[in-house]
Amino acid sequence: MAVQFLPIIKAIAPYIAQIAAATIPAFSSKAEAAKTDPALANLIEELQTAATQNAHSIHVLAEKMQQTIQGIETAAVEAKKQVITYKVLLYISLGMSFTALLICIYLLGSM
Repeated sequence: MAVQFLPIIKAIAPYIAQIAAATIPAFSSKAEAAKTDPALANLIEELQTAATQNAHSIHVLAEKMQQTIQGIETAAVEAKKQVITYKVLLYISLGMSFTALLICIYLLGSM
């Protein structure tokens, strides 16, 4: 089920930090209008600080998520290579087994 969300997460991850950075100026434009009330100005300042910290956290999370996705893709490529190698070894062993069986049948029939 999580594999279905992987392409969606890959598509969204680079834009999360940009979205967060675009929302921060919305708080600062209202800060100048609220300078008349110190309590409201303090509240807006706290919201700006929280939004900045959230944006930074989201940016770090997006980077970590992108690194994780790249690691998963690398592991998937390596797993595919191993599966191909194992298939080749399987076919070789089956061929050798079939050849050994034919030799045994021939030797038993020639007695």
